[in-house]
Amino acid sequence: MICAISGEVPEEPVVSKNSGLLFERRLIEHHIKDYGKCPVTGEPLSMDEIVPVKTNKVVKPRPLHAASIPGLLGIFQNEWDALMLSHFAVEQQLHTARQELSHALYQHDAACRVIARLKKERDDARSLLAQAERQIPMTASAAATANALVLSNGKRAAEGEELGPSEKRFRPGISKDIIDELTNCNTALSQQRKRRQIPSTLAPIDSLERYTQLSSHPLHKSSKQGILSIDIHPDKDILATGGADTNAVIFDRTSGQILSTLSGHSKKVNSVKFVSREELFVTGSADKTVRVWQGQEDGNYTCRHILKDHTAEVQAVTIHATDNYFVTASLDNTWCFYDLSSGLCLAQVEATDTSGTEGYTSAAFHPDGLILGTGTSEAIVKIWDVKTQSNVAKFEGHTGAVTAISFSENGYFLATAAHDGVKLWDLRKLRNFRTFSPYDSDTPTNSVEFDHSGSYLAMGGSDVRVYQVGSVKSDWNCGKTFPDLSGTGRATCVKFGPDAKYLAVGSMDRNLRVFGLPSESQEES
Repeated sequence: MICAISGEVPEEPVVSKNSGLLFERRLIEHHIKDYGKCPVTGEPLSMDEIVPVKTNKVVKPRPLHAASIPGLLGIFQNEWDALMLSHFAVEQQLHTARQELSHALYQHDAACRVIARLKKERDDARSLLAQAERQIPMTASAAATANALVLSNGKRAAEGEELGPSEKRFRPGISKDIIDELTNCNTALSQQRKRRQIPSTLAPIDSLERYTQLSSHPLHKSSKQGILSIDIHPDKDILATGGADTNAVIFDRTSGQILSTLSGHSKKVNSVKFVSREELFVTGSADKTVRVWQGQEDGNYTCRHILKDHTAEVQAVTIHATDNYFVTASLDNTWCFYDLSSGLCLAQVEATDTSGTEGYTSAAFHPDGLILGTGTSEAIVKIWDVKTQSNVAKFEGHTGAVTAISFSENGYFLATAAHDGVKLWDLRKLRNFRTFSPYDSDTPTNSVEFDHSGSYLAMGGSDVRVYQVGSVKSDWNCGKTFPDLSGTGRATCVKFGPDAKYLAVGSMDRNLRVFGLPSESQEES
């Protein structure tokens, strides 16, 4: 039986009542649907005139090589050979895995012995250091510390004033010599700023609009994902990240290699800052401590100081323009002013106009160094006079904790980020002149950052947006929006590279992403 249309044996044969011709059912159905007549006789034909023919199932014959005993034996031989080859490959893999495991166990044992030796040497060194400190007599600095004014609740306590149980630690205070140093730095920077022009090497807005992701680097552990802070070295193309995995990572952007992984904190690292002089690096953590790290010639960093002056999470670290001092802000409602070389806390300031539940969530020095800005968990921005440690201004209006603050390079504007978006403040008139609400009410703005020239402003939340800086009256236009490529919906920190040539972004996955202008080869591809 052959189909009148295809000339082949039909799989589902049907026959026409009128012509008696045999067809494949699916072929005659399509023909009747299109033409409504018999493809052979041309007479009108409908599906009601088609009758199915019941036949036995067609059994396809075996192939020639399987139709004889020698052929079957050949098939079985080929299958056996393939099975033996597969078995041999599995045995080789097992042998390699056993060798690698043995080597790893040997390395682990050697590492344990080295760690035990280093711990013993560390303990011996600590004992010698403690003995030396006991033998060194108290010098005039100790007497100055005892007679210095002590900071308590945001004001200086008079000599001999009785302190409460929470003010157990005496602070030497910020001396007149340090104040003179800060003032001289302020004067020099202010004069330079008046003469400074926007550098010709700054990336123009049309180049920034073409920025795209150049690279992505998994710097932190996958078990506790999240990059919480980023900083870029002022003189080198080196980046640092602080992660939820308790580590800080020093990364060379040019080579794409991790230079050093700084371990020591027991909880997440909330803030990281480079210091240009002496290769110093500062980290603040949720374990209530601040660590000062010293860079070595081989690229590694060793811990130089562990500072334990706070009683709650350290949320922010900011370096003074002299590179000799730094400030830390904590959820314990205090900020501390430190000498960088000695690690000594010169002043610890606690605000008086709080309910006791407020804590500091962000901090930054003004470019001239005599003003400190802090953000609180109660949606308040406070401006401090560093010389007197007094609160000189207060900005209200945000909703939720102030997650980040940034001063513009000219010193006129302050940008603050919180749950409700970003607010811009005019420091000359102490008022809010513009508010950005880039995201919905459920998405906080986690980061805000001016570039070094003060020409661009970046903010991060469910995506990253870069605005071209205007003035109090002129518009601040959004020049570029970078989508969130982490899949987490949370860009936690952003930082401009030198001359805004690239933008580093950290998210709640473990990858550091770098956005910039693609090369010609990348654009062609």
